[in-house]
Amino acid sequence: MARTIAEILGFLRTLAPVARLVVPERLRPVAVRGVTLDSREVRPGDLFAGLPGARVHGADRADDAWEAGAVALLSDRPSPLLPSLVVPDPRRVLGPLASWLHDDPSRAVAVHGVTGTNGKTSTVHLLDAALTAAGRRTGLAGSLVVRAGDDERPAGRTTAEAPAVQAMLARCRDAGVDDVALEVSSHGLALHRVAGTRFRTAVFTNLSPDHLDLHGDLESYYAAKASLFTPERADAAVVVVDDEAGRRLAAETTCPVTTVSTTGVPADWRAGTIRADGDGTSFRARGPGVDVEVRLQLLGPQQVPNALAALATAVGAGADPAAAVRGLAATPALPGRLERVDAGQPFLAVVDFAHNVGAHRRVLPFLRSVTAGRLVVVLGATGGRDRSKRAALGRCVAGLADLVVVTDESPHDEDPAALRDAVAAGAREVAGAEVVVHADRRTAVAVAVAEAGPGDTVLLAGRGADGVRIEAGVAEPLDDRELLRTALRPRVAG
Repeated sequence: MARTIAEILGFLRTLAPVARLVVPERLRPVAVRGVTLDSREVRPGDLFAGLPGARVHGADRADDAWEAGAVALLSDRPSPLLPSLVVPDPRRVLGPLASWLHDDPSRAVAVHGVTGTNGKTSTVHLLDAALTAAGRRTGLAGSLVVRAGDDERPAGRTTAEAPAVQAMLARCRDAGVDDVALEVSSHGLALHRVAGTRFRTAVFTNLSPDHLDLHGDLESYYAAKASLFTPERADAAVVVVDDEAGRRLAAETTCPVTTVSTTGVPADWRAGTIRADGDGTSFRARGPGVDVEVRLQLLGPQQVPNALAALATAVGAGADPAAAVRGLAATPALPGRLERVDAGQPFLAVVDFAHNVGAHRRVLPFLRSVTAGRLVVVLGATGGRDRSKRAALGRCVAGLADLVVVTDESPHDEDPAALRDAVAAGAREVAGAEVVVHADRRTAVAVAVAEAGPGDTVLLAGRGADGVRIEAGVAEPLDDRELLRTALRPRVAG
């Protein structure tokens, strides 16, 4: 639906009363048909959002947007070329504006947002499978894929920018989707990417130190997550109470809350008789009127709270419990989430996205439990992220592995050697594990595979299904799963 500049200004003034319109001398006929904050994606009729950034101000791209057909600018400063809607904080109003331009799609579909440090991607996919098996038409958006009905696209980031989120929800609505499972990162919350979205359910998995480069400290990180769990944003909450943050959130939220536990903490939904092996994971799920055995194809007991939260959310949304359980059981291994790579080698080889201490504390004990021999872990640290977690990551992994191979991930604009040194220094603080360093990731994987023998396990951690490595602004195709397959082939042939 096209909107006039006057209509948009009126809407913005409900959010920011000081919003004003600055009109250049040369004015095109204005009918706004969409919104984007990427000048490369502007289509004729779009409103271009020029947001202030850490290095570049988006309004500096207004000329490019104008040439591509943009008809107006939303920013904190005007453009001499475009009618400019000027507000003090354009990022804060962008989500509600994008939602309004798309006729508030989250009011027409049930959006279930999943947040937490670890487990978001798995929970979103498990929830999608549970709802689909219960006969619902679903959409999904997360770090692996974005799907609106039959329209499936690769994901760019965990939580897309606000215009993309609202466009995706609009596609879901237009495709007749009933429910959307949406991965909600702390960046997405702190940077208002899901502002303007009404959530049927807000789901919390866990909290451990991560992304402190953005949030500053753990309390601010918690506050970003907790901001989703208010009656103004969500109708209901599902909270895993296996850690202190979950228990605190369950006590503090004023949304109707359903609690989930896999550790014996009193909760509405509980998991018992948890068994995890090299072929999958099983547990007994007990909830209001439900007592059922669940068998997952996904590896590791860390998937049990994800599956139980997905089941509680689906049932809370009206899904038949038995059908939802069938959906959980049918969920295949997710790309880069303890994904097995098997070339016929006499040991277990897996790729996982584990990139923080909390994730490794969940994954490594399971791998140790299914490993008769040595546990070999290849890891590094991504540049431009929280510096405080690098040595801690090395210490954590060295405390649980036999051989730690430190290598590069995506250094971005940081010195790769400094990243490796920080992780390796932390690892060497722990007695017991052997620590070696190989800058080239291909070499590191080859060394790990060469060191592995029958009954061992090799874990390639940190990147998961990410297919691109970035150094000094240059993107290089690099898939850990292919690295592992390439290293395994000569080993098996030999």
